[in-house]
Amino acid sequence: MKLTIGFSPCPNDTFIFDALVNHRIDTQGLSFDVRLEDVQTLNEWAIEGRLDITKISYGTLPLLLEQYVLLNSGGALGKGVGPLLISKTQRHLADVPDLSVAIPGENTTAHLLFQLAFPNARKKTFMVFHEVEAAVLSGAVDAGVIIHENRFTYQQKGLVKLIDLGEYWENRMHVPIPLGGIVAKRSLGIAVARQVDQLIRESLQSARKASPGISNYVKQHAQEMSEQVMRQHIDLYVNDFSLDLGETGRASVNMLPGLSGKTASDIFLS
Repeated sequence: MKLTIGFSPCPNDTFIFDALVNHRIDTQGLSFDVRLEDVQTLNEWAIEGRLDITKISYGTLPLLLEQYVLLNSGGALGKGVGPLLISKTQRHLADVPDLSVAIPGENTTAHLLFQLAFPNARKKTFMVFHEVEAAVLSGAVDAGVIIHENRFTYQQKGLVKLIDLGEYWENRMHVPIPLGGIVAKRSLGIAVARQVDQLIRESLQSARKASPGISNYVKQHAQEMSEQVMRQHIDLYVNDFSLDLGETGRASVNMLPGLSGKTASDIFLS
């Protein structure tokens, strides 16, 4: 059985899925047609129902539940992993609603968190995540929300942090921040979804056994990142929640706006 699967080219995703899509584990009769795209594109494709299995931003999850179920493994969730709002100069947070701000995609968790922190902000420009820093540096926008490896490089470029939006969530909700999860089409059936969920877990376990080495698959998609930044990226975003959401992870997901009134079977793979 061949399934379409989508995830980002970022090191945390390629690290998790490497052994699965490159057949370094027994995939039990399943094969995968891989689509590597930025998370906003994956969010849009998920809304359209284009892929069988896909990474999504948790901010998009409430829009997907009729077609998809959330798997237990493969996602990014934790403490100290949230997006940052950065600028060229230090600014008062009270002034943020009046600033022009670059956001890494309309349907991303980064946008959701920014909206929670600054509900009155209106001057938003949506772009691919790796374009945000350049937009701030050029003065095209006053500030930007950065994710992924930009967390490790923004200070080298003279940019300053205005607020950690992940910390804002953690302090307000008292749960880890859910960034991105893996969903499977409900039409695949529960047995196939469970099989894929287990295979993703095995793929991550395989990668961890080979750690701290970084595979060629991760390197070739890492957009000229240094190995140090790749390792920082993986260490930050891949953790025990990536193996299994567990009760704490599920509680965190349940805090997302738009999930009020939903039951566990509406959201999670049982």
